[in-house]
Amino acid sequence: MTAPVSAASLMTTTATGTDAPGSPVPWPRLAGLGPNWFASVMGTGIVANAAATLPMHLPMHLPGHLPGHLPGLLDVARVVWVLDVLVLVLISTASVLHVRHHREVARGHLADPVRSQFYGAVPMALLTVGAGALLVGLPVVGQSVAVALDAVLWTLGTVLGLTTAVLVPYRMFTSHRVGPDAASGVWLMPVVPPMVSAATGPLLAPYLPAGQPRLTLVLACSAMFGLTLVVSLVLIGLIWSRLVQHQVGAAVAAPTLWIVLGPLGQSITAAHTIGALGPSTLPAPYGTALQAAGVVYGVPVWGFAALWLALATALTVRALRAGMPFTMTWWSFTFPVGTVVTGTSGLALATGAHVLAALAVLLYAALVATWAVVATRTTLGVLAGRLLPA
Repeated sequence: MTAPVSAASLMTTTATGTDAPGSPVPWPRLAGLGPNWFASVMGTGIVANAAATLPMHLPMHLPGHLPGHLPGLLDVARVVWVLDVLVLVLISTASVLHVRHHREVARGHLADPVRSQFYGAVPMALLTVGAGALLVGLPVVGQSVAVALDAVLWTLGTVLGLTTAVLVPYRMFTSHRVGPDAASGVWLMPVVPPMVSAATGPLLAPYLPAGQPRLTLVLACSAMFGLTLVVSLVLIGLIWSRLVQHQVGAAVAAPTLWIVLGPLGQSITAAHTIGALGPSTLPAPYGTALQAAGVVYGVPVWGFAALWLALATALTVRALRAGMPFTMTWWSFTFPVGTVVTGTSGLALATGAHVLAALAVLLYAALVATWAVVATRTTLGVLAGRLLPA
C-alpha cells in the first residue's frame, strides 16, 4: 500500500528530470507535469462557456442592445475559447511527452492517493472545450466542425469520465492508505466528470434525430446526473465532518474547498439542461416533471452552494492572511465558480427571477477577475521555472 499523503502537499512537490540516476531524459521540465494541469483548461473554458449562458433579460437596459446584453462579450468569449483549444492541445502534447519520457513519475501519480484524483480533470477539460464549440465556437469554426468537435470530445470525455469515476475510487478502496483527516475536495475530482457530461450532453440533442436517439441521450445524462449526485453528497458529508473534527489544515490546501462548488453548480446546470429536453423527449407526465425538476431541485441546492461559497471565501481569506502560496490548486477558484454561474443563469431563465439574473452576472464578473489573476500567475510561474522547474 502507498503511504498517506496530506492534502497540504498538493502540487508543491516536484519530480526529478530523470527516471534513472545518471541518465539524462529529454524534456526535463515536463517531469513535474501532472493531470492537475488540465484544470487550467477547465478554468479557462468555463469563462467562455458561462458567458454564453448569461440571462439576456436583466433588470437593466443598455442603449442600442437587447436588455442585459453586454456588447462584445460573446466576441471576447470566442477569443477565450480559441485560447482554451490551444491550451488543451499544448497540455495534451506535453502530457504525452511526460508519459513517454518520465514513465516512473507518471506511474507515481497513479499510485499517489492525492494526485491520482486529478485524472478527473482530463475528461472535464475535454468536455468543457467541446461544449464551448457549440456555445460560442459556431461562428469561428462553422456548424459542421463545431458539432463534430463537440460530439468527439463529449464522447471521449464521457468514456474517460466514467472510467475515472470507477478506477480512482477502486484504487482508494484497495490500495491507498489515508488518515482520518484526509477527506478533501480533491476526492470529488474523479467522480464529477459524469455530471459535466450530463450538463453538456443536451447541447448535442438538436443535432440528433428525434425519437430514440434523443431519448437515449436524455436517459444517459439523467443516469450520469444521479451517479455523481449520490457520490458527491457522500463525499461532501465526509469533507464537512473532516473540517469540523480536524479543522481546515494547511493554508496551501484551502483552494481545494472550492471544488465542492463544482458538483453543486454543475448539478443545477444539468437539471436545467436535461429538463429543457424533457417535454420533447419523454411522454407525459414524465417530460413535464423532468422540466419542473430543474427548478424544484435547483433552487434548494443553489442555497447550499451559496452557503458553501460564503464559507469557502471566508476560509480562503483566512488562508491568505496565513501566507497561502500560489500553486496550481488556485485553478480551483475558477471552474467550480463557473458552474455556479451557469447554474444560476439556468435558474434565472427558468424562473424569470431578476435577482438570479443579477447574481449570475455578478458571479461571472468575479469569475473573470479571478481567472485573470490565476492565468497570469500561472503563465509567469511557467516562464520563471517555478511551476515546472528543470
